[in-house]
Amino acid sequence: MNLLRCATHTVLDLDATVARFAEWLDYRVVERGEVPADLAAAWGTPATAGRRYAICQPASGAEVFLRFVEGDPVPAYLPIRSFGWAAIEICVQDVLAVDARMRQPGSPYPVIGPPTRIAGIDTIFPMQVRGPEQETLYFTEVTTDAPDSGLPRAGSPIDKLFILVLACPDMRATVDWFARTLKLAMTAPIAIRYSMISKAFDLPMSDLHEIVTAKWDGDVFLEFDQYPAGTVVRPGHPGALPPGVSICTLLHPAFDTLAPDWFSEPVVRDGILYAGRRVGILKTPEGALLEIIEG
Repeated sequence: MNLLRCATHTVLDLDATVARFAEWLDYRVVERGEVPADLAAAWGTPATAGRRYAICQPASGAEVFLRFVEGDPVPAYLPIRSFGWAAIEICVQDVLAVDARMRQPGSPYPVIGPPTRIAGIDTIFPMQVRGPEQETLYFTEVTTDAPDSGLPRAGSPIDKLFILVLACPDMRATVDWFARTLKLAMTAPIAIRYSMISKAFDLPMSDLHEIVTAKWDGDVFLEFDQYPAGTVVRPGHPGALPPGVSICTLLHPAFDTLAPDWFSEPVVRDGILYAGRRVGILKTPEGALLEIIEG
């Protein structure tokens, strides 16, 4: 069971963002509104109260969403250079077709990582783009039908979010925290050539970077990356959501067995994302926001 329910991205222009995702990624808006004051307070971001948001769903109809919340410019922010939620990984049916689509005239998504096989990982075929809102998107074709792979097959040409990537100062400590706090299974660390990190930090492309993935009931849904020296705490405005990917939302079927140190205690919340269920807020060791919805 993939526990991912939503990734939230802070954007400057909400209308332009949802229009771009509709035209180029086939996502449709399923809810709009303004962030309620009590939710903004639960996130620890009171300045976000009243800001416009939109929730979007992939063409497949999968109930895994992207939420965009309007925020203010943060000139010091650079993608893939700070700790916290770093990138959104979306499954696609044909990564070469997606690559061609993103290279069409007028595309707002320049390719920053062409489709490339990863040595030692033969189950995926990924590529990466970057959007006008500094969003880093991984498009990944799953190339195996093995039932134990823990990876989904896309139900539409560009489908759902299936992995969220966390940039860590101490990956092993973060992995241990997630395992204890949410009772997740973890893969063994592996070191790979990771072009996004090497490019961002101007490191040799031959450098290896450690990653770990998290599973629930065999399905992979989180990736933890060890970030190099020179990574900074994410800049932002006091009391506001950070720039880039700002919140990871998980649905947890063992909610009542969890006893974490809640940043904000669980309360019932409504809307397409929460659906009248209890929602508690955590902060990861990096300070990244993590919403847990009762499963």
